[in-house]
Amino acid sequence: MVGLTQVVPLSEVEKPRRSGVKGVEKFSNAGYRIVGRHSAVKVCHWTKSALKGGKMCYKSWYGIASHRCIQMTPSVQYCNMMCVFCWRFHTLNRVQPYDGEWDRPEEILVRMIAEQRQLLSGFGGNPNVSRERFSEAMEPKHIAISLDGEPTLYPYLAEFIQLASSRGMTTFLVTNGTMPERLEELLEKAQPTSLYISLYGPDKETHVKTCKPLIKDSWEKLLKSLEIMGRFSCRKIIRLTLVKDVNMHSPEKYGALIRVASPDFVECKGYTHVGESQLRLKRENMPSLEEINKFAAELAASIGLIKVAEDEVSRVVLLANPSSPYYLEAAKQESSA
Repeated sequence: MVGLTQVVPLSEVEKPRRSGVKGVEKFSNAGYRIVGRHSAVKVCHWTKSALKGGKMCYKSWYGIASHRCIQMTPSVQYCNMMCVFCWRFHTLNRVQPYDGEWDRPEEILVRMIAEQRQLLSGFGGNPNVSRERFSEAMEPKHIAISLDGEPTLYPYLAEFIQLASSRGMTTFLVTNGTMPERLEELLEKAQPTSLYISLYGPDKETHVKTCKPLIKDSWEKLLKSLEIMGRFSCRKIIRLTLVKDVNMHSPEKYGALIRVASPDFVECKGYTHVGESQLRLKRENMPSLEEINKFAAELAASIGLIKVAEDEVSRVVLLANPSSPYYLEAAKQESSA
């Protein structure tokens, strides 16, 4: 196997760009590594767990090995929403759109891999980490484009996904659906391995209440993105982040929206009372796994989906379209977990 250091040599890119991210020290203290002017990488809890032979992230449902996964963003903190359940801290970048020159995909990818390796280097001497897993972790195979901010704000996203694919890496894109024009570009140029659209309300009123959008037409853009999603051939997933007494209602309305997108899977995930979300919500807003299952069952019944898995630790229930080409794959992954 050819190492990614050889495939993407540092000589291909210029010297590191000066970061345009505000509050860099706060990010560094939280374990982030800023890449270039607007990107970042952070080692996920499940990456560390998997390295030590422990539990992997529930995304193993989709064939992702957590110890080989990079959690990153090409637009750290830059977002067009201020979701009430967001656990991340919000800097000025949140409300001041990036207005500088965007870094090229080649530069982001090579430095992202280098930073990931540096962050994981200490695990090489950990007696609980096998040499095999550590060696695999040094050759990352998956990229979760979901760390922070809204990744579709990055104008070269299609090119970044193309580049990752050419290096034999899978891509897992999570978007809030407010940039349908970017999804059109991906559809034409480079579909990710998995496309996530986050759906945070069954109607416009709940959407606005939950997401606190910074753009006036976020709901309309989301509806357009759901239509576009139906045209993708990659693995398609709708995620509901369910906040009790906020957006955890009207499963039949969620179902009507989901039907438009025609996804392969729907994740019903419970809100977790951590980080800065604690400033906006109460612990009582966290639904139990039992409550999530009840909601998921009503949603599934309304649009003909089937429950195929659940993860108690992450409090997420996975529903699947039994006619999806990815259905058997997910069922197999769960049965072998």
